Amino acid sequence: MTVSSLQAPAPPHPLSDLLPQEVGVRQAADGHTELAVDRGQLIEVLRTLKESPATSCDLLLDVCAVDYPERAARFDVVYHLTSLGTGQRFRVKVAVGEDDPVVPTAYGLWRAADWFEREAFDMMGIRFEGHPNLRRILTHEAFQGHPLRKDYDPGQRWMLTGDETMVPSWVKDAHEDDGEFETAVLNLGPQHPATHGTLRTVVRLDGEVITKAECEIGYLHRCFEKMSETHGWNQVIPYTDRLNYCSSHINGAGFALAVERMLGIEAPPRAQAIHVILSELSRIMDHGVCLGAYLVDVGALTNFWYFYQVREEIYGLIEACAGGRLTLSYSRIGGLAHDVPADFADRVRFLLGYIPKFIDDVDKLVTANRIFRDRTEGVGAISAEEAVAWGWTGPCLRASGVPYDVRKAHPYHGYDQYTFEVPVASTGDCYARYLVRIEEMRQSLRIIEQALATLPSGPFITDNHHVALPPKQKVFTEMEALIWHFKLIYEGIKVPPGDAYACVEGGNGELGYYIVADGSGRPYRVKVRPPCFAIFQAFPHMLEGHLVPDFIAIQSSLNIIAGELDR
Repeated sequence: MTVSSLQAPAPPHPLSDLLPQEVGVRQAADGHTELAVDRGQLIEVLRTLKESPATSCDLLLDVCAVDYPERAARFDVVYHLTSLGTGQRFRVKVAVGEDDPVVPTAYGLWRAADWFEREAFDMMGIRFEGHPNLRRILTHEAFQGHPLRKDYDPGQRWMLTGDETMVPSWVKDAHEDDGEFETAVLNLGPQHPATHGTLRTVVRLDGEVITKAECEIGYLHRCFEKMSETHGWNQVIPYTDRLNYCSSHINGAGFALAVERMLGIEAPPRAQAIHVILSELSRIMDHGVCLGAYLVDVGALTNFWYFYQVREEIYGLIEACAGGRLTLSYSRIGGLAHDVPADFADRVRFLLGYIPKFIDDVDKLVTANRIFRDRTEGVGAISAEEAVAWGWTGPCLRASGVPYDVRKAHPYHGYDQYTFEVPVASTGDCYARYLVRIEEMRQSLRIIEQALATLPSGPFITDNHHVALPPKQKVFTEMEALIWHFKLIYEGIKVPPGDAYACVEGGNGELGYYIVADGSGRPYRVKVRPPCFAIFQAFPHMLEGHLVPDFIAIQSSLNIIAGELDR
């Protein structure tokens, strides 16, 4: 298979003045500037994109690979970059052969490359020369092969024994320090009441001070990206719900948006407004669950029940719309599965009056609380420069002073029509991350109020018969509708060959989907950019020098969702 561009190559780009002559530059239909680079020039090109004032790509969003078995250069290694200052987006591709799938590491430019490159190695077998710790990350050390390659047999089973569990080299070399205390090694997780998922962290202690840490993830890896290759486009949406299950509607709406960009269509205005309302209600639930559990972890139980009461009321509305509560499958390519119920507006108005009281109550109980502030101020602090280097987005990045929000920087679903602020703190500590989420819930209410006031009438899904099923009544009465219904059910949506990246502002930051299509009724490749993945890789760095009790406060403030992290 050969994947073609979404549009004809553009005239020479001004970037050609900055880059080696051999670098191919084109403007992709998804708004990215796409560069085709030889691996010998990769680091030079990436450094130019990062350091040149004309591009200033300070944020490495993702690194992945795509497998084309019939090509001589079998793999494309794909980098997604963005500039926080200018909003420019770049996609860099390097083709490498199966016999020598090696590219130089980008770790020296962005620390975010650490886990991104490990994942590409684990899933595709791409080796990153110079990487400081290139080993598997989502599968275990005894795993054989690379599961996202097209020739991998999904029927293979590789069982983990006790000999292949992750043991950092520094654990094996542990010895008594010269100081007052003997060095001890402690496992926190994968089963721990405050980890909020199957997360394992190994720490080295000098007394109660953490001197070194390393994380192991993948306990909840469900092969989402592999399964996507065997399902129709709309059939992928139920799997997206299982990523961040605290705000599942955002996941499905984001995937549908990516496919719509590939198709060159938009959901109708009514569907977009409903997406906004449900996404912001989902964001409130996500932040509420995060803060409620976070406060329990540091000893403040009452607030948990306040936020879970809000969550229950929102679930009532979501269930009325979608038929489900936790996982919805309500989004469709081109719109929604069906329209909202007749009392939707009244129920949303009720929530607009109901939710603020609970946010205010928690604010009064916690924000100025001396005990809470002592537990969180100055704890787990990370600077703006560090947060960007690690690839952070979302509330955690904004708590470090960087006002990046996908809804503002790259608007979708009509977010540019709504007035709202992007809350920002400056200290980058556990307390700042709490403050940002509290204020973001209030801003979500502002957005919902505006979207409801301007909620348009009209269709809830596109009328493009290549994308959406015709109304059931027409299927019963019109031959043409019956034909299109049959074709869509039997063949699925046909997405033109090409690739595209689209993103939304998830509960924890930029949730991106990089999609490759080959013209068939199912994806050729789906790569998810989960915001938790970039955030959690900085966790060991954040722990060093802190006490064991701080471990819990720091991890809870990050809101790591294992389903999103592991996929």
